[in-house]
Amino acid sequence: MKNQKRNTILFLYLITGVLFLFFANISLGSVTIPFKEIFQSLTGGQASKSTWEYIIINYRLPKAITVVLVGTGLSISGLLMQTLFRNPLAGPYVLGLSSGASLGVAFVILGAGLLPVFLQQIVLSSYGIVLASTLGSSFVLLAVLLVSVRLRDTMSILIVGLMFGSLSTAIVGTLSYFSTAEQLQKFTFWSLGNLGNLSWTSISILALCVSVGLLLTLGSIKSLNALLLGENYARSLGMNYKKSRLIIILATSILAGSITAFAGPIAFIGLAVPHIAKLVFQTSNHKILFWSSLLFGAVIMLICDTISQVPGGDITLPINAVTSIFGAPIVIWLLLRKQKMVG
Repeated sequence: MKNQKRNTILFLYLITGVLFLFFANISLGSVTIPFKEIFQSLTGGQASKSTWEYIIINYRLPKAITVVLVGTGLSISGLLMQTLFRNPLAGPYVLGLSSGASLGVAFVILGAGLLPVFLQQIVLSSYGIVLASTLGSSFVLLAVLLVSVRLRDTMSILIVGLMFGSLSTAIVGTLSYFSTAEQLQKFTFWSLGNLGNLSWTSISILALCVSVGLLLTLGSIKSLNALLLGENYARSLGMNYKKSRLIIILATSILAGSITAFAGPIAFIGLAVPHIAKLVFQTSNHKILFWSSLLFGAVIMLICDTISQVPGGDITLPINAVTSIFGAPIVIWLLLRKQKMVG
């Protein structure tokens, strides 16, 4: 009863934090917009300045929604992988999806010089890069799914994913070696992650993909709890292990693959947020971990993106750098605090 009350209070804090940080993310940047103006603009009214209205609707709001989708999606996919492989170092990209997406984008950006000029303009557009990323991660996903049907050992799937990742990285390295400085710079910018510049159509597609991945995860919560005690125990409970494993891999692939396609490979969030949720809520029950990881993912991603905007400045920091610099000390502090409490 005491734990239940504590969890309820923590969830209320997290929900309040998400709402506050969502408005703060829209408010802060090179131009600071008051909360009152944002609330007025989002509830059907108009901001007192037309420039504020334009910035909110066309730039800040789409980016804030993207940040929430990315944070929640990566956190849940990281939780799925850590539970499936029972490995605290597993993350959303452990199956090689990020490397596959990078390979697709590398072919487009680094190999575009081999194409006619009119084709270069098409493939180097934002949609061309998204399509290349999607095809790259889909190819790796298909390969992993085919392998997972034939392999009984879950750890073998992990090794196969890592091998696909290594192969993709090797090909990207070879393409980079023969590329120009301009091509390398563009590919580097993509690999640093980008949460802005998404159209409402792109956000709608991303939201649909994340929603499907989250629904598949919700349907797998019982299976995830059973997997905590091992494959044999899960089977003894009557769980269809191969089917459950396939659904978990598919959910992770949809979440991580779609996010990488639209925002690039975002580091740290998927690996660290599930640990933060477990340390704060002190549970391994996925009914609680699902919602806590989802909310923590949104909170941390909103904080990191707000920092990356450098409020009051005209520059924007790479989101990947901010997530790691901001997030890693938090996880280390939580682990040390837990150790101190146990001791």
